[in-house]
Amino acid sequence: EEEDEEEEGGDAAQGQKKKKKKRGKKKSGAAAAAKREDDEAFAKWCQETLEATANGTEKMTPEELKKPPKEFWGFKYTGGLRPAFVSPQLKMPEDVLKPDYALDPGGVSLCERQGPKEVPILEGQELETMKEACRLGREVLDTASRFMKAGVTGDQIDRIVYQACIDRKIYPSPLNYFRFPKSVCVSPNEVICHGIPDSRPIEEGDIVNLDISIYHQGYHSDLNETFFIGECDEESHRLVRTAYSALHAAAQLIRPGTFYRDLGNNIHQEAVKANCAVVTTYCGHGVGQLFHGPPKVPHYRKNKAVGVMKPGHVFTIEPMINLGSNGGDRTWPDDWTAVTKDGKRSAQFEHTFLVTESGCEVLTARVGTDRSCMPQYDPAMFQA
Repeated sequence: EEEDEEEEGGDAAQGQKKKKKKRGKKKSGAAAAAKREDDEAFAKWCQETLEATANGTEKMTPEELKKPPKEFWGFKYTGGLRPAFVSPQLKMPEDVLKPDYALDPGGVSLCERQGPKEVPILEGQELETMKEACRLGREVLDTASRFMKAGVTGDQIDRIVYQACIDRKIYPSPLNYFRFPKSVCVSPNEVICHGIPDSRPIEEGDIVNLDISIYHQGYHSDLNETFFIGECDEESHRLVRTAYSALHAAAQLIRPGTFYRDLGNNIHQEAVKANCAVVTTYCGHGVGQLFHGPPKVPHYRKNKAVGVMKPGHVFTIEPMINLGSNGGDRTWPDDWTAVTKDGKRSAQFEHTFLVTESGCEVLTARVGTDRSCMPQYDPAMFQA
């Protein structure tokens, strides 16, 4: 009887299918409309943010903006990048909870100087607060990368990050940390890390790393990603893929019982097989109540890092990878910007990880991805 009813209702069933398709189109159209509305709201927020944080750069000529600071006069650069005008430091509102270095004239963190030598084990409410800090850090990075495109400046990205933090009542951890002048590190092309956001417009073909760290209810989180600006050359794609693969390979080792010193071996292997080099000057670190604490996580092989992973450990891995065989670095006269010695490009990725009973949790993972592991590399994820 059911079969007969289906035959008799054949035309009606086809009509229902057509109606379903139409409903599908309406749903698709509604989604597109919602996206347009969201994009328009974001663009409006960005415009209002830049207007509210106007700092005088809008009235300066291109020549004035491109003029390097006095300390750079006569400096011999390793690559093609040049510094530009750096606007005055923005101050956070009084009602935002601040780390101990925020108001210190030298940006010194006494907590770090007097901090524990052992890796803290986070659990219970402490761990939940840490996870929330990581979620908020991810939101800020996604906001900054969504805004970034050819033509915008590092200064504008900094103001976007600053406002995104205010909106969430969180503190941008880099701000005044050992007197770092801005809320985010913007590191293009040959800059390895710690690039100070300035008035140089980002250009088509650049690669740019955005390093976000935030402070929420007593806990820091830390993450960064490298992005393609428009069409980039093959070497840049190889470099960024290698930097991501190096972090991915290291993350696969995270589980109770792993020696922290062993992560550098996997990172080194990924770098050399792609004709790239690991920067040895900087390392991953514990993060939480301290911006930088134990353990130290070197990214190179044959390192002497101490410690074994245990459930509850929270730390970053953040390998910096240079094109070619030179992993050396040089610091600009601003005492922050680290660049490659040979002027070739550098790329980096970073996550904050939690050691679990059976493996790891990527606390700063992108929304919608599996937090138990990093996804396979997809260049579209990092196309600005």
